[in-house]
Amino acid sequence: MYFNKLAAGCVLAALPSIAPADILSLTIGGGVWNETPEGNIIKPAGAVTPTVDVENNLFWSEESQGYMFATLEHPVPILPNVRLMYTKLDHTGSGPTTFVFDGESFSGTVANEFSIEQTDILAYYEILDNVVSLDLGLNVRLFDLTYVINDDRGTSTSGTVSAPVPMLYGLIGASPWPGLLISAEGNYMAISGSTISDFNAKIAYTTDFFVGIEAGYRTQSIELDDVDDTNAKIDFQGPFIGAYLKF
Repeated sequence: MYFNKLAAGCVLAALPSIAPADILSLTIGGGVWNETPEGNIIKPAGAVTPTVDVENNLFWSEESQGYMFATLEHPVPILPNVRLMYTKLDHTGSGPTTFVFDGESFSGTVANEFSIEQTDILAYYEILDNVVSLDLGLNVRLFDLTYVINDDRGTSTSGTVSAPVPMLYGLIGASPWPGLLISAEGNYMAISGSTISDFNAKIAYTTDFFVGIEAGYRTQSIELDDVDDTNAKIDFQGPFIGAYLKF
C-alpha cells in the first residue's frame, strides 16, 4: 500500500498567528490502549467472495496495546513543534472457519497473526496556548502491516505492506486550572476513496514535579479502497491511560 498524493490545502502558510511556547520543553511518555476491533477485509479487492470479518473469521478480540510518545516544544515562532508517537496493534486468532484471502481458500482450523506498526512524525504550531489551546499541523504516519494466515490443511499466505501516510492534524483543548488539559485531538487522511482517521478525547494533568497522567478514549478507522489490491474497513476503539515526564 502506498499513498503518494497529498491534497493541496495542507499548507499552513495562511495561519493568522502562532503562539510559541514560553520555554523549551520536552515530554516523554507512554501508556496502554485497551482497544476492541471490528470490521472486514477482502483481498483481492475485486473478488466476489464474502469479506473476511475480523471477529467471526479471524477471531480477533479486545487487546491491550502499548503506545509511546515524545514531544518537543520551543519558543522559536517560525519553526514547528515536533512530536513522535509509536503505536503497535497486534492481533492473533484461531478457530474453525472458511474464507478466501489473498487468492487462497482457508478452511478447518485457521490461525492468523496481524501486526500494524504506526510511527507518527508530527510537525505542528500552537495557534492558541492559554486557557484555550489550538494546535494545527501535518503528520506523516509510517504504516507497516505484516500478516500470516495458515490452516490445518497446510494452506498459508503472508505479506508485508509499508507506506508513509500524510495526514492533517489538529488539537483543541481547555485548561480550567493550571496543569489540567481537557482536549480533543485528531489525525485525518482521505485520498482516492481511502481514509484513515485517528481521534481521541482525553484529560491530562501535569504535576509540579514533572510527572503527568492522562486518560481518555481513542478511536482509529482504516478504510482502504483497492489499495494494493485490498479493500478493508477496520475500526479500533477503546479507553487508554498513560503517564509522562515533562521537563
